[in-house]
Amino acid sequence: MWPFSRKGASGFSWSSTAEEVTEGLDGGGLTAVVTGASSGIGAETARVLALRGVRVVMAVRNLSSGATVKDSILKEIPSAKVDVMELDLTSMASVRKFASEFNSLNLPLNILINNAGVMATPFSLSQDGIELQFATNHVGHFLLTNLLLDNMKNTSRTSRIEGRIVNVSSEGHKFAYSEGIRFDKINDQSGYNSIGAYGQSKLANILHANELAKCFKEEKVEIIANSLHPGSIITNLLRYHSFIDVIARTLGKLVLKNVQQGAATTCYVALHPQVKEVSGRYFCDSNLAEPSLKAKDVDLAKKLWDFSVDLVN
Repeated sequence: MWPFSRKGASGFSWSSTAEEVTEGLDGGGLTAVVTGASSGIGAETARVLALRGVRVVMAVRNLSSGATVKDSILKEIPSAKVDVMELDLTSMASVRKFASEFNSLNLPLNILINNAGVMATPFSLSQDGIELQFATNHVGHFLLTNLLLDNMKNTSRTSRIEGRIVNVSSEGHKFAYSEGIRFDKINDQSGYNSIGAYGQSKLANILHANELAKCFKEEKVEIIANSLHPGSIITNLLRYHSFIDVIARTLGKLVLKNVQQGAATTCYVALHPQVKEVSGRYFCDSNLAEPSLKAKDVDLAKKLWDFSVDLVN
């Protein structure tokens, strides 16, 4: 048997697609926000959730690209409920504007998928003066989540349906800087390493989900928060490393997931009943997996939470 087809405890495998892991599931009546939904696994996540009846709000930086994806979804699924709203995670002002506009729509919010991200970029700062990968992959999503939490709590309370927060992380979190999160050197260009900084931001995604899960449990809120590795996928994330990108798009096709497979774990964690009441866990290939020791460090998670609160305030 092709090793990538070997099924885990969930009944799914490395090669399972987003459609396969959600087959037969009814998301009617649910509303989801998906960041970075204008391309790659974000676009496929939006499509498959819409296919299952979920109302999808695509939170995208490029409204034109988002509209193109929306049109393609509606062409395939005429009954789909899809909205496109502008969100630039590198700008806290943009995040606040998006959250304010979304909350003003009086839509319920059952599912929040923090999917958007950048990978291994050259050193630069966000609009708020924060290292770009940390700002985009973690800080923007941290602020967005906080601003939408009251909506999610109200939705879960009134609907009696479990809310779900899904942070798309990466096995790349294992390549974070040796100290995990460089709290005192977030913006230090002299010691910057693009892979280490990427790993740091992806480690932050897991720690963020874990701390959310802890808070929800303490507050007895019916919301779960989990993180995941989507798999090594052929997307535009590698655009800053042209040689690696060329290799990935040629030889990589033998061992890298396509977009349909790459969105599977996200859709599984967001929608599947097997994940009900499972919180603060890390998933890979639509199955439970183990992250690094640093990703399970409760003290590091709390320190990151407090650090992030200070940054967004």
